[in-house]
Parts: sequence; structure tokens; C-alpha cells
Amino acid sequence: MEREILDTKRKALKINLDPRIYGTFAEIGAGQEVSRNFFNAGAASGTVAKTMSAYDMTFSDAIYGAEASGRYVSQNRLLQMLDHEFSLLNERLSGEKYESRTFFAFADTVTTLNYKRTNEPHGWVGICFQSEPGGLPNEIFFHVRLLDTDVNMQQRVLGIIGVNLVYAAFYYHEDPQLMVESLADNLTIDSVEIDLISVKGPAFPNANNILLNLYMIMKDFSAAAIFDSDAHPRQAKDLLYKKDIMILRTKYGQKSLPNFNLFNKATDQFKRTNQVAEGNLAVMIEVLLTNVLTEAQETPDDVDLEAVAKRTQEMCDTGNIVIVSNFTRHNRLAKYLDRCKPKSVGLATNINNLKFVFNSTNFGENYSGQLLSYVNDMFSKNVRLFAYPFLDKKTNEVITTANMPVTPEAKPLFDFLLINGYITDIKDYSEDEVKTV
Repeated sequence: MEREILDTKRKALKINLDPRIYGTFAEIGAGQEVSRNFFNAGAASGTVAKTMSAYDMTFSDAIYGAEASGRYVSQNRLLQMLDHEFSLLNERLSGEKYESRTFFAFADTVTTLNYKRTNEPHGWVGICFQSEPGGLPNEIFFHVRLLDTDVNMQQRVLGIIGVNLVYAAFYYHEDPQLMVESLADNLTIDSVEIDLISVKGPAFPNANNILLNLYMIMKDFSAAAIFDSDAHPRQAKDLLYKKDIMILRTKYGQKSLPNFNLFNKATDQFKRTNQVAEGNLAVMIEVLLTNVLTEAQETPDDVDLEAVAKRTQEMCDTGNIVIVSNFTRHNRLAKYLDRCKPKSVGLATNINNLKFVFNSTNFGENYSGQLLSYVNDMFSKNVRLFAYPFLDKKTNEVITTANMPVTPEAKPLFDFLLINGYITDIKDYSEDEVKTV
């Protein structure tokens, strides 16, 4: 049976009329847009114990503690806000009047578009809530990118997504996928991107944060999800800002582990070529949701998210950062990483992928335009590509950039990239290593 999607005002009113739900709103950076929806809906006294907005950093530090990183729009600041506000609810609201209440603390810390339009509008949104009176707290938080080019529209989006979160926490927490899906109710894809979500607590006994973040990719909430070596979802910029990033691309359906011997050789070449400073290297493994070289491209319904999650966990267990994406071409990955402002990027990939790109028969009309766009997106971002050799089993010949077939239309551009070091072979490999690629 299809779920009824209530508009934002009806969601807020339903919460206001629910005698169980009572809590606090703490909002920094974009006005009190979420609490405003509850007041506008009516009967807000049934829901709102307190609203506040500590805009001044001195006030904010006095309430929530100093922010060591100096970044107030951050995951750490959001979690400090949630912990402080939820603790106050339990400390100050007791007695018979509150015995049947399930408390919540909602918080967000956001930066919207500035007057000169020079910043990147984004924010952290979360809720700490009880699923039963007197119960242990549960937590949901996520990171959003606000994509509208108008501040008022960004504020409106934030208000909607905040109401969606409170509603989802209380009415959909038993179905984590439905809960995630409902966060975009009454919003358009072009207005917001949710690129990280995390849940924990007794209300989510079987929740898997890897799966939830993969589900967001499938629902087009984001194009990628990043996990640290402990398999925790992370915001890309937090991990990769000003780093030298080396990436190995793999497919989720790959039956064996990647060839780490060749990858380590590529990483060593990358470090020498780019003069990577000690401690500044970020090694990352990408798990692709789509098989880019098959004729029948997979659709979202064909992707086994359980298998992808298992593959992601395996890659995290190697001690590396893992990115799961639907970037079917290297250039889309390069554009995504450019948002993190890295110092440099190296991509290790099978030469079969290059052979595909530099073969005009694999593309339709305007191949030259597509190829130029690919090269511009890839190599204007200080990216270098390191190609795995490939053993052609028909001819028993090792294929490298020196003998890789390239169609005439693409040959001059391919040669330019080779001569200038944008594309290079992985060197000093053994015959056994080539056979395992």
C-alpha cells in the first residue's frame, strides 16, 4: 500500500497534537525555520518546550563548549548541541506531568548563501529522541548541501527537512529505509543533497549505516557515500580537504580483492610524482555501484545493496577510506572530489577503462565533444591517472598505454595526455601481477 505523504503543515500539526512528543529546538545559522513550522501549524504548546538560537560564537561556546576546530557548522558542534539540549530536558522536566512524554532535542547548524555568494551553503541536522517514555535516547543526524540559489528558498528547504526529520523519528523509526526516504518529502531533488546519514540507539536494533547511506544514493539523494576505516559514514570534506588523494576504483560485483601489489606501486609513483608530504596522503578505495563496461548497464533495481554493503565493509577492513559511488566515468569522480579542495588526486584504474573511453565506437554522436568534456573535467583538477597493465588472453600480450588501441579521432589528445604525464603506466610490475588483474 502506497504511503500517504502529508504536506509540511499537516506533519507539524500531527506532531503538535500527539501528546507523547515534547522537546527542544536549537537552531544556528539560518533562522529558526524548523520551529517556525510548528508554531505556524498551531497547537505548538503541545510540542515545544523551548526554542533557541545562539548565533554569537561567545554565547554558543558558553552554552555548548568551545569548538576546538573553530568550525561551527560541523558534525561535532551538532552533536554537542544535541547532547546538551537533551540532557537539559531530562534534568528540568520531571514529575507526573511528563511521565507519558517522549522527549526530543532537535538541532541544526547551517550556513546559507552569503551576500556575496562566495560560500558553499550546507549544514548539519539532527535529533536525539526517546521512542518510549523514560527510554534511552536514539540519535539521527545527517549532512545537507543546500542547492537553491536564493537564501529564502534555502531557509524554506531547511524548515521542511527539519519537520520531516522529527516526523520520521517518531513515526518511521521502525523502518529505517522508509525513514530515510521520507526526509525528502515535499522537496525537489534539485533543492537539497543529503550526502551522509547516521543512526544509533535502541530504536534501531538492526540498522546498518552503510546500507542507509547506499540507499540514499539509490534514491538520488546523493551521488556518493564515504566511510572511514571503521566503516563510519563521514563527510567528504572532513576527510579529504587539502589532502593528496590516491584512489583505487573497484566494482561491487568483483569476486576477489583488488590487486594491492599494483595499487601500492601506483601509490608510490603518485607520492614521488606529486612530492606528497609525510602524513598528507589519503588512500581511498572506490566501490562502483554500476559496471561501466557492460553493454547492459545496471539499473538501481538490479543493484544488490546487501552485496555492496558487504563489499564496502571488506574494503574498510583493509584499513582504507572507502567511497561508494555511481560515477560511471573517472571525470565525474574527479568533479566530485574537487568540491573537497584536495591538493592533488591520483586514480589507479585498469587500462581497459581507458581503452573504452578512447574508442569512438563506444559512443554515439559528438564523440569529440564528449571526450573534450571528459578530459577537461578530469585533468583540470590536478588529477593524474595510473593505468594497470592488462593481459590480453587471446594474444597473450600485455596491454599498456604504449600499445593500447586508440581510434584516430582520439589519438592526438591521448598522446598529449601521455607526453605531459596526466596518464602514465604503473611501472616495475611482475608477470604474475599482470595475470591477476
